[in-house]
Amino acid sequence: MTLTRLACALAIALSVTAIQPAAAADFPTASPQSQGLSAERLSRIRQVIQSEIDANRMPGAVVIVARKGQIVHADTMGFQDKDAGKPLKRDAIFRAYSMTKPMASVVAMMLVEEGRLQLNDPVSKFFPQLAKLQVLVNPADPNTAREPAKRPITVQDLLRHTSGLTYAEFTRFASVKAAYIEAGLFSNEVPMQSLALTAEQQIEAFAKAPLVWQPGTTFDYGLSTDLLGRVLEKVSGQSLGALLDEKLIKPLGMKDTQFVVPASKAARIAEPLKTDPVTGGPAMAVLDITRPTGNESGGAGLSTTADDYLRFCQMLLNGGTLDGRRYLSRTTVALMTADHLGPKVATPVQPGEVLMGLQGYTFGLGFMVRQGAGIAGVHGSEGEYAWGGVGGTFFWIDPKEQLIGLMMAQTPGPIRQTYRRMIKTLVYQALE
Repeated sequence: MTLTRLACALAIALSVTAIQPAAAADFPTASPQSQGLSAERLSRIRQVIQSEIDANRMPGAVVIVARKGQIVHADTMGFQDKDAGKPLKRDAIFRAYSMTKPMASVVAMMLVEEGRLQLNDPVSKFFPQLAKLQVLVNPADPNTAREPAKRPITVQDLLRHTSGLTYAEFTRFASVKAAYIEAGLFSNEVPMQSLALTAEQQIEAFAKAPLVWQPGTTFDYGLSTDLLGRVLEKVSGQSLGALLDEKLIKPLGMKDTQFVVPASKAARIAEPLKTDPVTGGPAMAVLDITRPTGNESGGAGLSTTADDYLRFCQMLLNGGTLDGRRYLSRTTVALMTADHLGPKVATPVQPGEVLMGLQGYTFGLGFMVRQGAGIAGVHGSEGEYAWGGVGGTFFWIDPKEQLIGLMMAQTPGPIRQTYRRMIKTLVYQALE
């Protein structure tokens, strides 16, 4: 090959390389100032979180802030495993727990868009054994009677947590705990007993357990999305993991998001502290995400990284698209982030109280949604939506400010609510 031909070939190769699309994991970055944030004020995030790490209240955290489609702040602090002295890295894998719920909810709405599912479909359409459910007449009474459900649970109920299902782990009602133990959905000895059941056993347990409230009447955060996962499997004919892989995880380029962390990635799993910093007792037992559970839980099963979950969030902020591919219509994203509780649905514990210990939020289809600038005692915008996981992970998406905030940490226990309020304030105070 002559030098001229070699030069031409090299030029062609370079030009081809230049026009190749970016790898799925790549995400554009920009300086904070270029996107309307103060770098000096953003530096407070590291100062505050490092003080929590130094005080042995938090093992470590990965924080990412993106605005207008570009990462403007990314920082990794502390330890992946404090006892082992292992520093945290940005690609650490976190137990997402309930941050699985928004992903399962998005896939549900994808099936709705395909005409394979409707929000008003009764769950008994897919599982006839759930056609004649019983409801506790007065859950506050340990000896309460039961009555028939006045209407079926719908898919919309599952998405907005108005099914009447709850988490026995967190309920204040002794009658509910006793009934869930009897049905096999809860155990005082086995953490998250419902995950130990096979999919078939879980459906049978749902058929036995009484509902806490009449369907559609009351927001009660709980096992609704687990049941939604079973519906998605029934409709699609696939396991939930396979469905999520096909619809979201692989197309979005979420390369480290899965139900079971393979042995080749296990060394990257972030661990919580052994002692709860609030109670002083042993920290909450966490899932072994290197082994499969009895069923793939739409409510609490996935593990993920900060960069993976950012891609999911950016797709939603973009109105359902990422990297030229559409996952949801913008109208569906708008529907999911609207108020689905309204004035007639009771909220004994509001969505914001569940996540951050404060009021001012309603619930959409898979997310809590801010209703206005005030009421909630933390920074944010009307229409902002968010959720988190019991292990300490947290995200929010603010369409008004074109902002995404992610804090990935393993801080199970009551302190996680404090950290969610903290990180929101630290990000919003940096906006110019």
